[in-house]
Amino acid sequence: MWWALKARLIYTSKKEENNIIGMMHKLSHVGNRIHNSFTAGMLPSPGKDKVMESPLSAPHGIQINDITCDSFRVSWEMPPYDIQRITHYFIDLNKTGGQKENKFKHRDVPTKLVAKAVALPMTVRGHWFLSPRTEYTLAVQTAVKRSDGEYSVSGWSETVSFCTGDYAIEQVKQLQEKAEGIAGRMLPFQVFYRNQTEEYFQHVREKWGGVMFPSLKDQSGSHGSPISGTLNGVFFSCNTEFNTGLPPHDSPYGRWRVTVPAENLFNEGTHLYFADFYCMYTAYHYVVLVLAPRGSQGDAYCSARLPLLDPHSNPFLTRGEQGKYWHAQDLILEVIYTEPVPLRLGQLAEIKGHQLMSLSTTNAKKDPSCKVCNISGGH
Repeated sequence: MWWALKARLIYTSKKEENNIIGMMHKLSHVGNRIHNSFTAGMLPSPGKDKVMESPLSAPHGIQINDITCDSFRVSWEMPPYDIQRITHYFIDLNKTGGQKENKFKHRDVPTKLVAKAVALPMTVRGHWFLSPRTEYTLAVQTAVKRSDGEYSVSGWSETVSFCTGDYAIEQVKQLQEKAEGIAGRMLPFQVFYRNQTEEYFQHVREKWGGVMFPSLKDQSGSHGSPISGTLNGVFFSCNTEFNTGLPPHDSPYGRWRVTVPAENLFNEGTHLYFADFYCMYTAYHYVVLVLAPRGSQGDAYCSARLPLLDPHSNPFLTRGEQGKYWHAQDLILEVIYTEPVPLRLGQLAEIKGHQLMSLSTTNAKKDPSCKVCNISGGH
């Protein structure tokens, strides 16, 4: 190329000669730039040169443990080179149950979790996005925050599933403290009573030998209650009408009622536990108590999960000397006795009032918006 241009100079004018020489200098300069660029292993780019780092690897091997009603610990595996660069974690947390998973960009979904990178395992805690006894899916993405404020992100990890736990005794104590604030004064009572249909009591006599056997506690009350769906017992009430001191004439559970003298169930041989505090979108509130004979299977279960109450000094249910018993006036008490109860311990009769089905608490859902009976640790 260069010799052809030089040969042409012999036949050109002075002006043409100068133009050709200038062209040669330009071509020589461009050729040097191309040579230097290939020598450096990269082509020149307009503006400031950028050094490209290898992309982040997707996290893998997710492990979740130490699960409570409102927290868990999570860890995963990453290459050592990535660990040195990563500045943030993005955690995609979704409730299961037919909901479509929604992988997100870090700024698009504020309910998703963005955390600064810390040593693993990392504790994730938050009652505002974690509910007790709830199944979730989780996936993780790592990121490097660049100088321009944007993120370089890895691919998503595999998706894993887990379920949050029940209320621990700490949360049940919080419910207890809230209930104590509205319990009101104490009223005397003499009997525990249980309402059911005529068919139920006929079945007890004919099939169960006259004994009311424990059944599984339903899902009514707080969603995180450690006894819902796990504790067996026989359900009783003890509230009385303040003007008569007797059980009410009406009941939501049936027109037949067995009344059992209080001393047969609540005595020196039983432990008293606080279990739950809730309402059903109403002004009145319910407290669930458990009576468990000492050393029984129910007693062992409750002692590890529920606060033990002093039977002589608490604002819900107490016993005194000479066969005297009291219950809280401003709460509706639901009492669960954890062992079988023979009908012969009480008296069975038909009530004079009505069966008010609308007042039934069977599988009733707690009002999650009530500020009186909800706590911060779960919903």
